[in-house]
Amino acid sequence: MGRFVAGVIACLLLVTGGLLWWQTRADSARPFPRPLSAISAADELLPEGTENAFGAPPPLLPEARPQDREARRFGRYDRNRDGTITRTEMLSSRTKDFKKLDADGNNLLSFEEWAVATADRFDGADVNRDGKLTPAEFAITAPKRSAKPHCKCSGS
Repeated sequence: MGRFVAGVIACLLLVTGGLLWWQTRADSARPFPRPLSAISAADELLPEGTENAFGAPPPLLPEARPQDREARRFGRYDRNRDGTITRTEMLSSRTKDFKKLDADGNNLLSFEEWAVATADRFDGADVNRDGKLTPAEFAITAPKRSAKPHCKCSGS
């Protein structure tokens, strides 16, 4: 009987110690983030730009050169990164063009028809007929980019 009472007292002491330890950890937890009213009040203290500012304006974002654009496009097709595009690599990511080839919109374009059109495009770009496209040959297959206006500003 004495062992039973000692076991119960030991369990109660362990539970009490655990609760006390848990409460002290709750006090040292990270505080809640600042309320939005405090954040907006701090934002009002930020200075605003003026028309009388001096110094050079910030630089414009660089635009990608056509060579960089072609290198990225070539990299998307060259799955094994060997510097050439095989027929299989060229045909693997042509799902958007599949939709474009369905001229009548009836979704009945067979895969064979699509593969023939894509293979013809590959053959047209493969100038030296070695079954692989070099970066220069691949540039022939680039889609024609339409000239987009820089902005749609209403007259000033």
